[in-house]
Amino acid sequence: MKIIKKILVALLFVFIVMQFIRPEKNVMENDEKTAFLTETNPSKEVQKILETSCYDCHSNTTEYPWYNTIVPVSYWLADHIKEGKRHLNFSEWEKYSKNKKDHKLGEIYEVVENGEMPLKEYIWTHSDANLTQKQITLVMDWVKKTRLLYQLGQQPK
Repeated sequence: MKIIKKILVALLFVFIVMQFIRPEKNVMENDEKTAFLTETNPSKEVQKILETSCYDCHSNTTEYPWYNTIVPVSYWLADHIKEGKRHLNFSEWEKYSKNKKDHKLGEIYEVVENGEMPLKEYIWTHSDANLTQKQITLVMDWVKKTRLLYQLGQQPK
């Protein structure tokens, strides 16, 4: 029994120390999504969907929930955000080539159509991010229209 008590005390000590070592937050002042919004020209409804369901993990600024202050949750969230930005970062849209932009839009279409995004784990704590069928249709229609312009060699606007 003494060994179990020592192990529990050690684990508690490690847990407390970990609370002071946190990953860097994904927060950038003046995070610009203007290039993306100007170029792809989403409707107000689609802009709202992107803000609510996409930007936290796919831009340079995340609005963190209160539980992000608890380790190991903060590391789990940081990993999700890093992975999300690796796949698509709306804040870096202007740095993508035309072909990459078209490809990224195609990926948006695919993951929204298949219900893979937003992630279920995100929806658990952000119920407003769960997309209705109408919202899915709005996003998919916007993506199709915007991709067509890229494919025709035109600058979407």
